[in-house]
Amino acid sequence: MKKPAILIGLVLLAAGALVHGATTHRWSVLAPEASRSGQFHAHTVRFGDYQCEDVPNEIPLKEMSVGTTKRYTSPSRGLVVLTSLTSGPPGAVSTHTPDVCYPASGYRTVREPARETIDLPEGGRASYYVAEFEKKTATRTERQRVRWAWSSDGTWDAPDRPRFSYLRASELYKLYVVTPVAESDAGRPAEDPPEVKKFVAATFAQYSGLFAGR
Repeated sequence: MKKPAILIGLVLLAAGALVHGATTHRWSVLAPEASRSGQFHAHTVRFGDYQCEDVPNEIPLKEMSVGTTKRYTSPSRGLVVLTSLTSGPPGAVSTHTPDVCYPASGYRTVREPARETIDLPEGGRASYYVAEFEKKTATRTERQRVRWAWSSDGTWDAPDRPRFSYLRASELYKLYVVTPVAESDAGRPAEDPPEVKKFVAATFAQYSGLFAGR
């Protein structure tokens, strides 16, 4: 009587290990090709006179995920934008969102995450979360507006439960677009200036295009 129960237990254990290995890409045969991921991480957003430089990635990474961060500066507009891209298994990339990571790094949430949607330059739309975080020191106050979304097929979205929404994806991408908030704007409604909106739209559109080989 005990042998069937033991066999069933072993089968369930093996099935669980296979599912976990598939969602985390632990089994290399189930992992996506690295060439597409490399293309995404090497991409530079082309917009106006923004100049790009690679900076150290501070986004927490889980097993078999990759992260890159770039700083964009526009001399004519006096604007600075950070983008961070994380790719890898859905189980790893769907977690560690800014509303968890920023407070863990000493920031205070001053605007709770809200979902926004933006029209893209060549058609289509992108949905993302946006929140604001603040850190005060003895000499200054740093406030950042952070936008983030996920995609596995070129459509950027902000689902309520990303871990389950992208469970069947072979690879998941998470994109952050971060801009500083001036102290003079701290008490105003959380609406991006037109030039920032254009850069945000261009960023999501260009990374969408990479899925289609553009």
